[in-house]
Amino acid sequence: QVRLVESGGGVVQAGGSTRLSCAASGRTFSNVAMAWFRQPPGKECEFVATISWSGSTTYYADSVKGRFTISRDNAKNTLYLEMNSLKSEDTAVYYCAKDGGPLGNRYDYEYDYWGQGTQVTVSS
Repeated sequence: QVRLVESGGGVVQAGGSTRLSCAASGRTFSNVAMAWFRQPPGKECEFVATISWSGSTTYYADSVKGRFTISRDNAKNTLYLEMNSLKSEDTAVYYCAKDGGPLGNRYDYEYDYWGQGTQVTVSS
């Protein structure tokens, strides 16, 4: 069993920055890819970023590329999302998710464990 707990959300001004964290329990964290997804108000869940098990490979949605950075600390069983130059359209509930394999991808159905989500609101 894996438990994922996100933290770090809140209200941020447009153009500002914030960092999300996702603490994972269980022994499999360091062997699998992880990802961040988000669900804007009234919209479906969408892919944000993924990182391979070692952290050597990352992949981003076009909408966040160059502004967000995904990283992980396997010694701490923690996933991060550094968010810069925030826009109002980044307002969403952000979820971390665990992949079943080591490499990661953008498809939500490939992820078998999800956190409860953390709200990020960007105010203009």
